[in-house]
Amino acid sequence: MAINTEKYLEIQERMGDKATLVAVSKFKPLEDIQVLYDMGHRDFGENFVQELMMKYEALPKDIRWHFIGHLQSNKVKYIAPFVHLIHGVDTEKLLLEINKQGAKVNRVIDCLLQMHIAEEDTKFGFSEEELEMLLQKLAAEGTLTHVHIRGLMGMASFTEDQQKISNEFRHLKKVFDKTQSTLGSAPSPFNINSTGMSADYELALAEGSTMTRIGSLLFGQRDAAK
Repeated sequence: MAINTEKYLEIQERMGDKATLVAVSKFKPLEDIQVLYDMGHRDFGENFVQELMMKYEALPKDIRWHFIGHLQSNKVKYIAPFVHLIHGVDTEKLLLEINKQGAKVNRVIDCLLQMHIAEEDTKFGFSEEELEMLLQKLAAEGTLTHVHIRGLMGMASFTEDQQKISNEFRHLKKVFDKTQSTLGSAPSPFNINSTGMSADYELALAEGSTMTRIGSLLFGQRDAAK
């Protein structure tokens, strides 16, 4: 399937300046990414470190690469020199490893903390209580010299119950607002509430999302075998 440029323009118009669209390009060829790049798009998301590294080397260097998959601590070093934003930081261990690798390459790396807002056990992330405890601990220790926590990320339940999805997004927004008021703007803006994918991005926008991750609506269904 070719890039759905009409859908891309429709989504961008729908989002306006309220949210950032991250085009999820995993398993998609360089040519497809180039099409959106030529239209002026710069934010792309990848789930796998090796694929991200390949695409970073092959494509224009002003692309803002988002790592949106489940990141293993031993893989952080490969993307630390160039990644724009790491979504889904779900453990203190991973956060500290990102800080360590950021120090090695003399970069401050922007990250989002993932909250568990869905009912499925397969979803990763902090509970509200765990998030509060972590932030208090980090503030007291002052150890994050090469990480900026820019906001929160959450994934809703895989269900057709739109009210349930909206409730989960609304809960995350509530936690985001509370955390934002606690942290303020130092040392960097805490202003990213990342929710919503192809199937539910409109619900996410209605509940205050400032960043969505959309793939299949733009690129079509993925074939991992290719």
